[in-house]
Amino acid sequence: QVQLVESGGGLVQAGGSLRLSCAASGRTFRRNALGWFRQAPGKELEYVASINGGGGMTDYADSVKGRFTISRDNAKETVDLQMNNLKPEDTALYYCAARAGYSTGGASGTYDYWGQGTQVTVSS
Repeated sequence: QVQLVESGGGLVQAGGSLRLSCAASGRTFRRNALGWFRQAPGKELEYVASINGGGGMTDYADSVKGRFTISRDNAKETVDLQMNNLKPEDTALYYCAARAGYSTGGASGTYDYWGQGTQVTVSS
């Protein structure tokens, strides 16, 4: 059974940092792009960042560029999201996802596997 399990969410003050981690099991995703998405209450799912299968290329939404960093450890089958200078508008349920392709991408419909999500709350 393929599973993606997120961890690391929590409550933080504006300007603070959190590091999210996602562990994959059930199959290898070493050749697959991995991504992070988020969904705030009452809002649509939003792309955050993605990293390609080799880990050498990353992509970010404009709203997080310069503040968030995505990375992966293929030996451990994990993908992390380091979030710095957090803002109240970053509050959301954060999901990691894996897609069949190798390249980065922000279209949620191209991702085949999803985690259950981890809550990030940023207080002002």
